[in-house]
Amino acid sequence: MRLRRTLIASAAALALGLSGTAYAAASDRGGAGGITSITPITTVYTYGQKVSAVAVEYPTTVNPRTLDNSTFSVSDTKYNFRFNPIDDLPKLAERKVTHTYTNSAPTTRSDRRSAPGRYVIVELDPDENLGWTVILSKCPTFLCHVKVNEDLPTQVVQRKDVHAQPGNGQGKGPVLAKAAPKTSHRVTEKAVNLLVDDFEYGSYLSGGMVLPYHYHLPKNYQPGKKYPLMVVLPGHGMGWDGDNLGVQIAADIPATAWLQSSWTGSTEDVIVLAPQNQRVGLPAEGDLLIRLVEQFVKDYSVDTGRVYATTVSYGSRLLWEAFAKRPDLFTAGLVTGGFQVSASQATAIAAGEVPLWITHGVNDHLLNISLARNSQAALRSAYEARGKSPEQIAELLRYTEYGNEAFSLPDYHAAYGPTYEDSSILQWLLAQR
Repeated sequence: MRLRRTLIASAAALALGLSGTAYAAASDRGGAGGITSITPITTVYTYGQKVSAVAVEYPTTVNPRTLDNSTFSVSDTKYNFRFNPIDDLPKLAERKVTHTYTNSAPTTRSDRRSAPGRYVIVELDPDENLGWTVILSKCPTFLCHVKVNEDLPTQVVQRKDVHAQPGNGQGKGPVLAKAAPKTSHRVTEKAVNLLVDDFEYGSYLSGGMVLPYHYHLPKNYQPGKKYPLMVVLPGHGMGWDGDNLGVQIAADIPATAWLQSSWTGSTEDVIVLAPQNQRVGLPAEGDLLIRLVEQFVKDYSVDTGRVYATTVSYGSRLLWEAFAKRPDLFTAGLVTGGFQVSASQATAIAAGEVPLWITHGVNDHLLNISLARNSQAALRSAYEARGKSPEQIAELLRYTEYGNEAFSLPDYHAAYGPTYEDSSILQWLLAQR
């Protein structure tokens, strides 16, 4: 049993999940204590999406002056698809509450200051290994798929009285809901998924093959302005399996990072395109990806001199294939924890002089470090064969290996973790022309 669990968890790590939360039963809505609804709020961190806050709704405006971080407790799942059997999903542990304030809508505020409203926002510690939303999906082979859980097990307890705003502005105000420390409330509303919900769905059909994808345009998108395009190629388990649409946006950071200056170190607007291949095999997938990018560039205001690709695990196979076939289409690439480039692909990429940065974990338990080292050697040899100097090669080919200490979560296959936590690498990619 231990071996089987290890294999499943390890395979799932190849995958590295849009979150919809199933509505709770009617008896749980507006339950004891006067709570009207409970909405989970999720955020995508380095290693994926987790519940980052809950919004507890009351019938009228709440007095924020009576709230503190001990007013509510929140329990969430211990399950992490990389390390735990699915049986651990209903096992809960208490989360650390970091901020409590009111708001007029079921979402967080960047300033974490109370605004008049009937929602109490309870923010949770992002560093806890709790509250992950991604779970195993269909698993017909060793290489399991993942999806976002549609029935989050998050629970909330109101431990202190919650008051309404006082009519004269003084005092605590009338009690909206009395403390009920022995009553746990399930979530009742669909999750609010920060950034993930801002992506749009699309589907590309060519040659009888369907390629689902999600994309994100800048908030103030202007058709007359040209934007860099970031093509995000996910791991095997984030491929479309008929049951996990959109998982490639939420399962890990590479898609949403490009929307946040805190990750990129840049305020520049970027268009993000995240396809979800059906894993039918190369070279068909590579051809389909190329046709999608060609069409997307025509449909949207993309700077054709700044079309980038970034990968997780299996996505590297698509990058090698697409870059080799159409080096003129892509400006530069970032390969994390990937497969080995072939000699012919390396030759074609070197001929196109497409800059690449390859990163890999030294103790990657799924794709051995030798694959990355061989890719570096093959590309270096291809450039040398074309007469490039060591200095020129260093500009076109960068390479980083990560020891275990570089990973903030001990999944040493997930090289995108330390890669994306180093904004200088993301800045390098955006700087290529």
